Amino acid sequence: MSAGTGLARTPEPPYYAVIFTSLRNRSDPEGYAAMAQRMLDLGSRYDGFLGIESVRGADGVGITVSYWRDEAAILAWRSDPAHRQAQRGGHETWYDRFEMRVARVERAYGFARDGDR
Repeated sequence: MSAGTGLARTPEPPYYAVIFTSLRNRSDPEGYAAMAQRMLDLGSRYDGFLGIESVRGADGVGITVSYWRDEAAILAWRSDPAHRQAQRGGHETWYDRFEMRVARVERAYGFARDGDR
């Protein structure tokens, strides 16, 4: 499991992926960065959290994939009051557009040159 940067270390499937694709605007970059870190810190402590991967391009398009043990864990995180506050900030200030997708991971495989997979 991982909560920081890089690739998430997930268990054997099945598990769930929440895929959040967004278009950030230029409003309040400091506030956004602080809230994003707060959400990472808080979400990674949730029972059922397995890891996260996130990237953002210079054009403002970003993809964050968080991995969860089951749908109950996703719903608990979705209902968290601090997370709901961050969602409001996204709607009101930080995002011009976003899409949320939830998927069940059935198969997973990978490669690591150093053998650390």
